[in-house]
Amino acid sequence: MADSKVKDIGLAEFGRKELKLAEHEMPGLMETRKEYGAAQPLKGVNITGSLHMTIQTGVLIETLQALGATVRWCSCNIFSTQDHAASAIAKAQTASVFAWKGETLEEYWWCTEQALTWPGKDGPDMIVDDGGDATLLIHEGKRREEAFAKDGTLPDPAETENAEFKCVLSVLRESIQKDPTKWSRMAKTVRGVSEETTTGVHRLIQMAEKGELLFPAINVNDCVTKSKFDNVYGCRHSLPDGIMRATDVMIGGKRVVVCGYGDVGKGSAFAMRGAGARVIITEVDPICA
Repeated sequence: MADSKVKDIGLAEFGRKELKLAEHEMPGLMETRKEYGAAQPLKGVNITGSLHMTIQTGVLIETLQALGATVRWCSCNIFSTQDHAASAIAKAQTASVFAWKGETLEEYWWCTEQALTWPGKDGPDMIVDDGGDATLLIHEGKRREEAFAKDGTLPDPAETENAEFKCVLSVLRESIQKDPTKWSRMAKTVRGVSEETTTGVHRLIQMAEKGELLFPAINVNDCVTKSKFDNVYGCRHSLPDGIMRATDVMIGGKRVVVCGYGDVGKGSAFAMRGAGARVIITEVDPICA
């Protein structure tokens, strides 16, 4: 717990109960523990995760740990953390967790840096990324270190109008002053990253095309087990749940426009129709249409 930062460690008991429930809904991970746990295939591997710190992510974290990995984790969104999940993982010391719901942008990037910083080591061996922020921080950090080594130029938050990138530059400015080769060493340590969002994958492709990608990347976003399950069934389940939690309105009878009829669009349209909405679909791709 000493190396974690969560909102309220007192929520750990509640989080542990929900983790037990979630394990029954995630048989693939549980079978992986049973089949490979004794062999410890991830023994000695350091894994950093930048992924929504939810109960389901907690089951993933504990699976990685059960397979032998050492894990440090942060959330990839300032609002997505379930505090009881983060507390349960932190209290069990399954992983070092830096996440709480309602982080400021400054806190978010601090948490990302903490998840990437391994005491006594140069960095993680592998990264589980969602949105590409952990990958971005390493690449931007190395680029800024090279500029500092060349002419002493430090990152300056005033050079950008983007509020979030100001936070990135602030983190890197402080980091480079303390250790001017931290991110360069980290980039050499990372064996690879997995990315599960379209935005993150596009960013990786752009870096690869420019010859700037510092380590191998796995495109999980286009993996068939994601596109045919999560994109369709995950959205179909979570969309009406999210709308009702956020607005507390009845969906039945409402007019809903679904922009795009790919896998996500199909799942969303089915969910809204099932809830009684009048669904209108727009699509520019004739194949999807």
